[in-house]
Amino acid sequence: MSSKPDDWPEGVARHVLERTDSTMSEAARLAPQLAGPAWILALEQTAARGRRGREWKHPKGNFSATLVMKPWQGVEHAALYSFVAALALDEALAQLVGPHARLSIKWPNDVLLNGGKIAGILLESLGVGGQISHLAIGIGVNLTEAPGAADVEPGAMAPVSLLGETGTAITPQEFLPFLARAFAKYQRQFDSYGFAPIRTAWLLRAARLGETVIARMSIETVTGRFETIDETGNMILITAEGRRAIAAGDIFF
Repeated sequence: MSSKPDDWPEGVARHVLERTDSTMSEAARLAPQLAGPAWILALEQTAARGRRGREWKHPKGNFSATLVMKPWQGVEHAALYSFVAALALDEALAQLVGPHARLSIKWPNDVLLNGGKIAGILLESLGVGGQISHLAIGIGVNLTEAPGAADVEPGAMAPVSLLGETGTAITPQEFLPFLARAFAKYQRQFDSYGFAPIRTAWLLRAARLGETVIARMSIETVTGRFETIDETGNMILITAEGRRAIAAGDIFF
């Protein structure tokens, strides 16, 4: 571990809960009372959820937290914070496991370790009366245990755990400062210089860049070569019919 494990970023609150329904729900409840950004970590969740309302399994010892914040870049750019979060996750994990583990980022919001899914990211906008005031960034990391095959949809990436792949043992409370510190670093970069440097750094870590992938959306499935991401975070595929921008979807290799 290259730095002090509890070198906490200045001006960021921290709430550690023994048990809650969901850190995303807790973020929505806390947002109106917060003076600044806050991390909410739960050691146990009873109703955790992932993308598109899917159930998120949370075995004991795994990491589940939500950062609730006001997006300085404006709500129209809120989705780009998923790339900030992915870079932060990649860096936090790399600090723990060193250069030998194969970390990569799968569009739009998963982190892979040795080719398996170790972490996922969920973004939700929070507000009252149609006015968005805060952004909730939920992050789940398989620190100690990966979900079983029955808990994963067909064709999805096989889940892995940090402990199982590397032998590294760390508690959620110990992991949170590594992630919070890395997020603060990339957030400062994003807020100061915009998405361009975030995009460049993300592409250096992108899984299957230059290779053929399958994008499954609600109304169609598109196969193409993963060329890049554009300035709005869309995945750009080169298909038999031409260049396609994918704004949202599930990606399969």
